[in-house]
Amino acid sequence: MQVPAFHRRSFVLASVLALAGVAPHSLRAQGKLEKTRVSLLVDGEAVLCHLPLTVADQLGYFKAEGLELEISDTVGGARSPLAVPGVASDVFAGAFEQTLYLQSKNQFHQSFVQQGRTPQIALGISTRNMPDYQSLADLRGKKIGVVGLGGPSQTVAQMVLQQAGVQAAEVHFVAVGAGMGALSALRSGWVDALSSTDPVMGMLEQKSEVKIAADTRSLKGALAVFGAAMPAACLSAPLEFIRKNPNTVQALSNAMVHGLKWLQTAGPSDIIKIVPESYFLGDRALYLAAFNKAREAISTDGLLPEEGPKTALKALASCDPAMRAAKINLAQTYTNEFARRAKERFKA
Repeated sequence: MQVPAFHRRSFVLASVLALAGVAPHSLRAQGKLEKTRVSLLVDGEAVLCHLPLTVADQLGYFKAEGLELEISDTVGGARSPLAVPGVASDVFAGAFEQTLYLQSKNQFHQSFVQQGRTPQIALGISTRNMPDYQSLADLRGKKIGVVGLGGPSQTVAQMVLQQAGVQAAEVHFVAVGAGMGALSALRSGWVDALSSTDPVMGMLEQKSEVKIAADTRSLKGALAVFGAAMPAACLSAPLEFIRKNPNTVQALSNAMVHGLKWLQTAGPSDIIKIVPESYFLGDRALYLAAFNKAREAISTDGLLPEEGPKTALKALASCDPAMRAAKINLAQTYTNEFARRAKERFKA
């Protein structure tokens, strides 16, 4: 994994703040912030499941809370993202199950606000490489592209395959990253199937380049795979950071829930105005189609489902023998305290 370089986000001007309905200094967090400069590592910000983070950033909601956010972007999808060499990050934006994996390694982190209600990962079969595909059993001996080895996209693929009687050892998982890397891997025929997120999967699906075999981008699809509510992309931080900086964590939660509320009524023209052009992967229309399809997967209030951590642990344990043996304190892996306060404040 390449070491991502930190970069200081430039915040939107007054005209964009006016669009969002907020004055630059109107939403200061309650209580003095223990830390105003916060470094955040995000696992692929251009991925649609991190749209709430992009919205909160681009509309200046972090700045309005008194925060100066430094965002470092990495697209690996691998485990232990906060241990990326050379990167010292306060907060991580990525899959909830990272907190479970880290705790199994005696690194205690806690998720405090949720971006999405489903993992928003789909498994698609290449119509070019496998035109005669009939069932998941046909994937035996085939190459399946995932965002990163050991990450959420591989977990979803393994669970789906296991449910069909296909074991992980019977296929070949290869890391293809996200964005253009994933598109190229599928379109070139290098992989026979792809387990990834939107906008990539939406683009491939709309052009009939893949046949969707399993889909956690919808609540119904996620329930079919996991059997219960599954936490998705969250903001997480070391427990020690949360304990020492509760007002700062509250400010982060406020900004995120404010962004989630904005997304509830945002239309295509609103999204176009704030999402960086590079995130569209060269096709605005297909990005917006993927956004519309993913609407129900976006959290409305930032709260993690109470049964979610147990579901996530069950999913990891089904794919990783080490997680089956790990003793995980689920109560330490998440808190709804901060998101609940933000929900009350913004009436999300």
